[in-house]
Amino acid sequence: MAKMCEICGKKPMVGSNISHAHNVTKRRFNPNLQRVKTLFGGRRKKMMVCTSCIKAGFVVKAP
Repeated sequence: MAKMCEICGKKPMVGSNISHAHNVTKRRFNPNLQRVKTLFGGRRKKMMVCTSCIKAGFVVKAP
């Protein structure tokens, strides 16, 4: 499964670790994804959603 938010499409980004000696290595910034039971299209569905979408209220949690 892709590490991607099903609401906003947020995906991992690529950056660099930079040491004190300025050695540069690649790294990944993964989105903070949570598995949430939601009401989607009138049905209950488990979705992988980033925390910024949950905080913004884009997700209606299922009872």
